[in-house]
Amino acid sequence: MNTFATRPPAVAGMFYPSAPATLQSTVDALLAAAPAVAMRQPKAIIAPHAGYIYSGPTAARIYAALAPWRQTIRRVVLLGPTHRVAVRGLALPSCQAFATPLGAIPLDIDAMRQLDDLPQVRRNDAAHALEHSLEVHLPFLQRTLDAFTLIPLAVGDTDPEAVAEVLDRLWGGDETLLVISSDLSHFLPYATAQQVDGNTCQHILALDAHIDPEQACGAYPINGLLLAACQRGQQAQLIDCCNSGDTAGDRDRVVGYAAFAFHPAGHG
Repeated sequence: MNTFATRPPAVAGMFYPSAPATLQSTVDALLAAAPAVAMRQPKAIIAPHAGYIYSGPTAARIYAALAPWRQTIRRVVLLGPTHRVAVRGLALPSCQAFATPLGAIPLDIDAMRQLDDLPQVRRNDAAHALEHSLEVHLPFLQRTLDAFTLIPLAVGDTDPEAVAEVLDRLWGGDETLLVISSDLSHFLPYATAQQVDGNTCQHILALDAHIDPEQACGAYPINGLLLAACQRGQQAQLIDCCNSGDTAGDRDRVVGYAAFAFHPAGHG
């Protein structure tokens, strides 16, 4: 494994600003504008990964709510779908850091090595090189958490059990946050998208691990999280649901976004 390489940002200047000061002020403004959310410390969250003008407000709602645990959370396990490189199973990179214009985030190399015996996990730098679904979350994490390490997993076609096995290995305690990156429906008319996405959200709230990629581009990591959440007695909380027609796009062909938090069931 190349223990010195840092993955550079691939979509800075496209999905979010490339200038560090502009990026910081953009993220901070989104976080400051986010309505308050009442929730306990989440074990996991689901958040969208579109350009910040589209899905930034939804992502900001869940990230702003992490403020009480900015010093508690020291490790982030980040799973997102692949958009450019086809992958079966889950792909780890072979570098030791991921960079954004706000700086470099060290990877948890020891924890990544603990996955080496799992047949569904492979090293695949190509899957990460240009992938935006993980990268767009990093500036939010950098502005809402203190020092943390990262375990980035690009998830392709795989079954919920395979993803849940990986999550179980990395579950940890209060220091570990699982982040699933996903948008919802793509390119439906506004009213249709509201109905489809509303139904998808109900299935996620029910921990129904049968979401398909037409409902959510991150269906494979979502289903793994839902299975693991069910096995570990978690419950889901819907934080926000909207689409690009509510933010910065027209309403003829929209993309849906939602944010969820997952906590242990039956505690308050």
